[in-house]
Amino acid sequence: MALRVLHQEPYITISYDYVNEWLYAEWIGDQNLESVQTGCLMMLQYLKSERCHKVLNDNRLVTSMWADAAEWGGYFWFPAMAEGGLEYFAWVYSPNIYSRLSTDLTLQHTTRPVILTFDNIETASSWLKQV
Repeated sequence: MALRVLHQEPYITISYDYVNEWLYAEWIGDQNLESVQTGCLMMLQYLKSERCHKVLNDNRLVTSMWADAAEWGGYFWFPAMAEGGLEYFAWVYSPNIYSRLSTDLTLQHTTRPVILTFDNIETASSWLKQV
């Protein structure tokens, strides 16, 4: 990936992959409602400013459950991302079972855009390149 870092916090790094033309979000450590909402709203801002339609969302380094943000993500954030231009979202699971459950719970509240989950970043990247 050829990344340009757009924003960095202890819990998230948001970059733009200018070769593949997508946002890359790497979530780090324990997450909670506040960190998820703040990070997601930053992603929305950069999705619009970079005018991209794809996101590679990397949760491999997430170490906690964040289920309290699931409904907000599904009912508010994903629709806002779709309205902002998002078409395809590749979500790489955390190895942490509770984080995986939080991801799945979010997806139960989501109808758009097209979101697929993956166990590794290579498969997620390959899918995103094809759509």
